[in-house]
Amino acid sequence: MRWCLSHHFTYNIRLIQSAPRPSDLGERRRPLLEKLAQKLKISKFGIRAPTPDPSRHGVAIAAIVRDETEHIDEWARFHLAAGVRHFVIYDDGSRDGTAEVLRATLPADRLTIIPWAQRLSDARLRREIHNQLLAYAHAAGNFGGAFRWMGFIDIDEFLVPAGTDTLEAALEPLDDVPNLSLPWHMFGYSGHDTPPAGGVVSNYLMRARDPMGDAPGLRAFKMLVDPCRLTSMRIHAMQTDDDERTWNTAGQQATFATRDQASFYSTQAVQLNHYYTRSREELDTKIARGPNLLAKRRDYRRKVMRTVASIEQDQVEDTRARDFARTAGLIDAKTQTRTN
Repeated sequence: MRWCLSHHFTYNIRLIQSAPRPSDLGERRRPLLEKLAQKLKISKFGIRAPTPDPSRHGVAIAAIVRDETEHIDEWARFHLAAGVRHFVIYDDGSRDGTAEVLRATLPADRLTIIPWAQRLSDARLRREIHNQLLAYAHAAGNFGGAFRWMGFIDIDEFLVPAGTDTLEAALEPLDDVPNLSLPWHMFGYSGHDTPPAGGVVSNYLMRARDPMGDAPGLRAFKMLVDPCRLTSMRIHAMQTDDDERTWNTAGQQATFATRDQASFYSTQAVQLNHYYTRSREELDTKIARGPNLLAKRRDYRRKVMRTVASIEQDQVEDTRARDFARTAGLIDAKTQTRTN
């Protein structure tokens, strides 16, 4: 009995000594908790559509920005030339003068800037509320009634009219279509290690060949919607009329479940360019800054670099944005640099 008790006591001591410490358990559980937090984040909102103004028309853009002084002048001038009637800009704590650049670039009656540096969560379950989507919902609900179309894009994304001078004219044939799914055209480094002189659209001309391809990170959509018919919102999928249907810019109908098919692809009215990396130096800055959502921080670099690899592996030259900018007088035809 004495040997058995001693053996049992020694065995239990060994178990206790080999058991994970509380701090070790916390470290092991952290990735699981972060994945759980990402899945539980509040990233879909229902919305009561605004009442349409009797004279509503044109295109508005809603965007959330942070420290974009380097590129926001070009982005704003490009879309102003494309006929965007109003810019609703949510400033996520910029410290580099981004707002001042916008005010110097855009007419005062075309610009609204709203401070937007908060981070919110569900107090009961601690679920993170998607700050970017919250900005989009605020824009649609408070400004959408004045416009036929509202786009929700980032500063590295450009809406390029096709076959005409303005977005409004390009979209006019779509008549009563309530939403458009615009596939990303993903641009990479285009050989630039550091930021080149002359801006984005004149220097970054190489993109992934197939926007509807299966390579990781390439196939995604942003949306142009009729804000007065908007009923629910996610960053990449916005429902109108409580309906699963969506349309391409040729007026072809699909659903959110079937729009990934190659036959849905169209740039007939508008092309959405996503300058995902810019230069290698700027990509490093983008990764260091981190994602908008806290829950995505852990895997951010890995996922970004996976997407970059997909962009760089099979490319085609695309000059549509540069050609529009040249026609609009934004780029000097001889020097290929931006005009003032």
